[in-house]
Amino acid sequence: MEDPGMHEYDTTLKLLLQASAERSLRKLTGAAIARWLNVELPELGNKRADLLGETAGRELIHIELQSQNDAGMPLRMAEYYLRIYRTLRRFPRQVVLYVGRRRLRMAAALKTPQLSFRYHLIDIREIPGEGLLKSDRIGDNVIAILTRLRDRRSALHEIVRKVSELDDDARGFYLQALLTLAGLRGLEDAAEEEARKVPILIDILENKVLGREFKRGLQEGRLGLLRHQMEARFGVLPKWAEDRLVSRSPKEIEEIGVRLLKAESLDELLK
Repeated sequence: MEDPGMHEYDTTLKLLLQASAERSLRKLTGAAIARWLNVELPELGNKRADLLGETAGRELIHIELQSQNDAGMPLRMAEYYLRIYRTLRRFPRQVVLYVGRRRLRMAAALKTPQLSFRYHLIDIREIPGEGLLKSDRIGDNVIAILTRLRDRRSALHEIVRKVSELDDDARGFYLQALLTLAGLRGLEDAAEEEARKVPILIDILENKVLGREFKRGLQEGRLGLLRHQMEARFGVLPKWAEDRLVSRSPKEIEEIGVRLLKAESLDELLK
């Protein structure tokens, strides 16, 4: 997503797909991601792919998230394709997930007299959302609000109910994520209205939402979710680890989340 105004959507979707959206990923790729890779691509200005994962069978899967139509997308994807191969000596399977408000108009191929290159282009509104709503992964439930649904208001009610049943850190993050993604479908007010019907969520709304803007942004939610995941992996965090964690920038928090999938110790994770 190139528009700086879309950064919140980009970050939110990446976090959801990495953390708790197994069924969504299978819808997109037909495979389960065993681990995420954090790789800088040479000669692309050290730009990272939005999501680059590896299956248990070592197949690379590259996912780009796009909120606007971009005529240059085929060329960008071809550049990613070649740079990923140059870096890892393996060609990836590529998916562009379009989540924008406008009708999808991008091409899924680059054709020249000497070259024919294709990737998989998916409009998230064409994905049936009912299965994602039934998933036991909260990330799938939240992403469902962007998909094809029979009744969006009923879906919002169900997602809010599931968010309210989470523990404190996760509850704050996923409520923020839902309100953020609802903005892509013009459902900000409806999502907030549903959340205000649940007493346990009212304090979160009052503390973190000012109109449609979050007082503390997504950083607090990212940090809370990451802390929750780290404790699930390594146990209660010692003070030195907590101190290192809270001092990190939003970009560093995102990178720690990627490394968490393969780090063997807290010291390695927070180096």
